[in-house]
Amino acid sequence: MLGRVLDACMTLRLDGKQLAAELEQRLQAEIKAGLASAGRPPGLAVLRVGDDPASGVYVANKQKACSRIGVVSYGAHLPASTSEADLLASIKDLNADQRVDGILLQLPLPMGIDEGPLLAAIDPEKDADGLHTLNLGRLLKGEPGPRSCTPAGVMALLARHQLSLEGKRAVVIGRSILVGQPMALMLQAANATVSVAHSRTQDLAELTKQADVLVVAAGRPRMLGAEHVKQGAIVVDVGIHRLPADPSMGPDSKGRLCGDVRAEEVEPLASALTPVPGGVGPMTVAMLLVNAVARWQQHCGLPFTLKDLLP
Repeated sequence: MLGRVLDACMTLRLDGKQLAAELEQRLQAEIKAGLASAGRPPGLAVLRVGDDPASGVYVANKQKACSRIGVVSYGAHLPASTSEADLLASIKDLNADQRVDGILLQLPLPMGIDEGPLLAAIDPEKDADGLHTLNLGRLLKGEPGPRSCTPAGVMALLARHQLSLEGKRAVVIGRSILVGQPMALMLQAANATVSVAHSRTQDLAELTKQADVLVVAAGRPRMLGAEHVKQGAIVVDVGIHRLPADPSMGPDSKGRLCGDVRAEEVEPLASALTPVPGGVGPMTVAMLLVNAVARWQQHCGLPFTLKDLLP
């Protein structure tokens, strides 16, 4: 038991909240340095459609982050009844707006609206979420461009703590175009040997126990435990879920946040672990800002000083 406690004390906490705050300070300084030459501040437009509660929280956090560093927010909250044609028209207007450097379509969209044509309609040079086909192709080919925010945030966290990926065995759980696929490409570009697991993967624990770096983006609360993790692995928990209140804790008990990983089991084994909350989540917002400010620098002919943050 004492050994397990000592191991837990040695686990490195990959604090995304702290790093995001450091990045915001850097971005704020970059904006101040370039403002006179640019003639305008960076602009970010976040399009929210419908009233999904989680989306409302995410958009509010993004708008607050913009205001903290000096990015002007041009977002819009459209009703769920908005037609695809009207959404396309809104995106076209933002593409043409010279004040806007980045455009993000907040997902998920209401039922019946196909996100594909809308994401494709965003100007690739204003694609703040790195999800346009052209930008995913740039990632695949190792060419510069906006990067998917969550996996880019993971890479920034690993780099901040000087966790080398070269030659390491990495396993990504999840194959979404939002996280899993670009995450695998970024890890591969950092010279890791990468496997991607998903809902059809057989003997998941046998695969994950081989991982030096385990990135869990399964979208299932508390899915992975000690049986999935080898001693000394770096574990990145991308998931965030709100669990209902536990009645056994009394009438005043409240729901709590958790990730895809059973952290209390994994922490004694892992050499490094992201907390939930406070790990990957803040980094996703921070990298959205990085994408927007990087586009602003390039649109306004300023020196491109953020290359080190875009894998």
